[in-house]
Amino acid sequence: MDDKFRLKGTRFRFGLDPLINLVPFLGDLIGFFIAFYLVLVMWRHGASRKLVMLMLINVIIDLTIGAIPVLGNIFDFFFKANKKNIILLNEYYYEGKHQGNGANILIILLAVFLLLTFLFVYLLWLGFIWMINLW
Repeated sequence: MDDKFRLKGTRFRFGLDPLINLVPFLGDLIGFFIAFYLVLVMWRHGASRKLVMLMLINVIIDLTIGAIPVLGNIFDFFFKANKKNIILLNEYYYEGKHQGNGANILIILLAVFLLLTFLFVYLLWLGFIWMINLW
């Protein structure tokens, strides 16, 4: 999905994922479901919860930023979630990394989510104050 083709004369490689994502909305969904299915297969074959969470983070980042028009299409050529997930799998099986239940990852994700939520509410509040001052 990420490294099938190479630009002639360069070392730059890309796969079907960024090409599929050129189709608005539908391409992002297809790429997401393929990547999510691969993570699901690894989970069913005994991958640790921590590994599955790390892989899902890659998939969600790819889906979220990839959904932004134009910027997301460029991002898809450089952020290779499936390749990153293969690297995580190799580290898990051959080096013994990413073992455990992933509680620390959940704590970090919760902290980032809360920080982004507070930032969003603060920006809404500033916008509201700005609009009141205009009237």
